[in-house]
Amino acid sequence: MAYIEKEKTEKNERLLSLLKRYEEVSCCIQDSDLVKDQQKYRALMREYAHLKAVSDAHEEVENRFAKLADTRKLLRDEDLEIRELARIEAQELEAGIQNAEEALKLLLIPKDPLDEKNIIMEIRAGTGGEEAALFAADLFRMYSRFAETSGWKFEVMNLNETELGGVKEIVFSISGSNVYENLRYESGVHRVQRVPATEASGRIHTSAVTVAVLPEADETEIDIRPEDLRIDVMRAGGPGGQCVNTTDSAVRITHLPSGIAVHCQDEKSQIKNKAKAMRILRARIYEMEEAKAHLERAENRKSQVGSGDRSERIRTYNFPQNRLTDHRINRTLYKLDLIMQGDVAELFDALKLSAREDLLRVTVSPL
Repeated sequence: MAYIEKEKTEKNERLLSLLKRYEEVSCCIQDSDLVKDQQKYRALMREYAHLKAVSDAHEEVENRFAKLADTRKLLRDEDLEIRELARIEAQELEAGIQNAEEALKLLLIPKDPLDEKNIIMEIRAGTGGEEAALFAADLFRMYSRFAETSGWKFEVMNLNETELGGVKEIVFSISGSNVYENLRYESGVHRVQRVPATEASGRIHTSAVTVAVLPEADETEIDIRPEDLRIDVMRAGGPGGQCVNTTDSAVRITHLPSGIAVHCQDEKSQIKNKAKAMRILRARIYEMEEAKAHLERAENRKSQVGSGDRSERIRTYNFPQNRLTDHRINRTLYKLDLIMQGDVAELFDALKLSAREDLLRVTVSPL
């Protein structure tokens, strides 16, 4: 490893700014009156947690440099054995400093405020008929099991099933810690290659399912005027077109300015279906507004792990080879059976790491 000449990190402007802000927030959270405003208190504590991580990582880098400086002094010792031990220790410290600096750089990447949001996820069967619908149901089980193991809560908001147990469309919410940060890269086309249960000849079919991940908006973030809505009520339908409810409980809400329409029929109560439909509508409008307001961020995503475009083919699930390939980061895993059971943390971590590394190259100057 190349010999490290500098004695300590050369603090860039962002690091200095965050360290100063850490001192300010540390003082603020000592104020006993702060707890009276719970929303402000929670926001400040989240900021404090991130800033403390930056401060701790910076201190770790500085401590390693100080220890390296002491070790280098032993390289001039008269005792040959001590010099050799110092040389080995210096090499280990240099490697440790590089790792610590990389960890600090990742913390300096500006956090996306959307990362902490809950999400509404939509899964729709695409090309492939009944096989696509069956795979859509498999994807829902994969995400729901991952949510359970992550300690998150999920709620089905609308479901349109097929007679064979597949899913034409399912809309559900997931709430918990940093949900959007972990699942934001799932938007796009998921392609499946396998022998369908309905295939007698054993031929492998290729089908597709579309996934959309929407950050869930608070009511205060999106202003929807009542006069901009058209609300229709109807009887809920089930697989094959049969009526599953004898009352007009299904609700369709259309946002007239944008043309966005949401249909909910999962609940037997019209009031509950309307409330769920409004949550979905709010999320879709929020996503649309975010796309308009952050065109630069959207362009950055295209150069990273994906644009979030629902028409973009992001992944292939090959069941005969037990293989999953994510085309955006060229990552292939041969454990598709486990992944479909919810063991997707390795894949999600790889996607997040790839996005952070790309952001690191364009947003953070050298330490």
